[in-house]
Amino acid sequence: MIGLPKSVGTVGAGNMAEAILRGLLRAGLSADQLCASDVSAERRRALREELGIHTTESNAEVAQRAEVVVLAVKPQQLEAAAHALPRDGGPLYLSIVAGATTAGLRRLLGAGARIVRTMPNTPALVGAGVTAVAHDSGAEPADVERACAILRAVGEVVQVPEAALDAVTGLSGSGPAYVFLLIEALTEAGVREGLPSGTARTLALETVHGAARLARETGEHPAILRERVTSPGGTTAAGLAALEAGGFRAALAAAVRAATQRSRELGKA
Repeated sequence: MIGLPKSVGTVGAGNMAEAILRGLLRAGLSADQLCASDVSAERRRALREELGIHTTESNAEVAQRAEVVVLAVKPQQLEAAAHALPRDGGPLYLSIVAGATTAGLRRLLGAGARIVRTMPNTPALVGAGVTAVAHDSGAEPADVERACAILRAVGEVVQVPEAALDAVTGLSGSGPAYVFLLIEALTEAGVREGLPSGTARTLALETVHGAARLARETGEHPAILRERVTSPGGTTAAGLAALEAGGFRAALAAAVRAATQRSRELGKA
């Protein structure tokens, strides 16, 4: 298995870039093996002070210093950010830009660029993310393995065909927000039923965390776990019936569909 590269830089220094940099420090890279560029002097100063890494306003400097360059800008900033980057060679580019296809990235970085496209999610901020990785024929197997090694520093990694990345964006990329909304709604519902707000929030948070952990560690299908806690005519059955009547499944499916479609639109743009 190929390990971590000797140097990694990020073009863009937002939350996800910071999560990856922090994960790489936890995984054993030293601060002098990392660097980041950003247009914001405040963000550059924050990363320099908090992580001890080199920061710069120059994207070209990051590409000169790093074996792997993580493209971590907003989609509308990608073209400008890529302008100063080497074309048809240079570092391995690992993109976390939503909707940016490898074909689109090659138009910016050259047909000979080595590119791995990924979609992480925000739990990477605490090392509990999941990232989908895709590539085209321009990336060597070693490039893909190196990209996966970087992303394992912030959570789980799965490999998918690039055509599936829009659906990944709709499910796991946007999915944490759906779960946060669930926690928010459970908390509010508990308060309406008479619980103190702090108690309701703790119960909602730990219930979601515990249920996810149970499903992961047992490996059993969620439907089986759901059936085990649903006694005929009991409280859980009543609650589940209300969720089904309210269109819970349909609403989640619509959310994933809408986010997937938006990812496709960003890719076309």
